[in-house]
Amino acid sequence: MKNIILSIFSILVAIIPNNTNAQMKKNPTLNHVAVYVFDLQKSAEFYKNIIGLESIPEPFHDGRHEWFRIGPRSQLHLIGGAKSLSEHDKDSHLCFSVSSMEDFIANLNKNKVRYGNWPGEANKITKRPDGIQQIYFQDPDGYWIEINNDSY
Repeated sequence: MKNIILSIFSILVAIIPNNTNAQMKKNPTLNHVAVYVFDLQKSAEFYKNIIGLESIPEPFHDGRHEWFRIGPRSQLHLIGGAKSLSEHDKDSHLCFSVSSMEDFIANLNKNKVRYGNWPGEANKITKRPDGIQQIYFQDPDGYWIEINNDSY
């Protein structure tokens, strides 16, 4: 009887999908990026009006969170409460792609947001070897943002 049970168990293990192994083989997808900010309202307005992100409901309703859609299944979570502003290196940045670099830059100019190329030259665009254009600027907390026109 013990051998029959072991045989049945072995067959079941072989034919029933193992979700753990299936999950490990699947490539992970980006769920969200959390950014800790000093002035939540100011940052939320920036990401909504300057970057153009869509605000989405957040479950906490505690006045410390603002959520935005950044992809089909990805989000940006702004979390208020940082004690002070701090300096951030340009090498650590968020990047968003836009369909029209010209329209995006016009919005930056209209809102008096300074931008530049990678070396930091004001109002200049970096052109990568593959032809993609890039600009860089900082959000209200000094986090660096890259905007490019990579097709999506």
